[in-house]
Amino acid sequence: MVERRSPKPDVEGSSPSGREFRKIKQRKWKMSADKNNQNNDFKQAMITYFKGVKAEWSKVSWPTRKQVIVETGIVLAVVIFFTLVVYFMDIIFKALLGLIK
Repeated sequence: MVERRSPKPDVEGSSPSGREFRKIKQRKWKMSADKNNQNNDFKQAMITYFKGVKAEWSKVSWPTRKQVIVETGIVLAVVIFFTLVVYFMDIIFKALLGLIK
């Protein structure tokens, strides 16, 4: 039995024609090229981002060592002060509630 193909390009046969094979190959090649471009775009975007981060870090005015030590001491003093205030308030309220019985 001989397979007969239609000469009309719109009519599909049992297997794709040479023209269809070329279209399929071109689509696959284009898709793989798009993936490579996406990878390159992503890499370029990451490089640009980290260059921007480096530029911004150079603009930061960092505190001196003395300034960090002084401000850390102030923070610790305030935390200790309020801890003691809450502790003594707890003792006072506990004593006052003990008198209610």
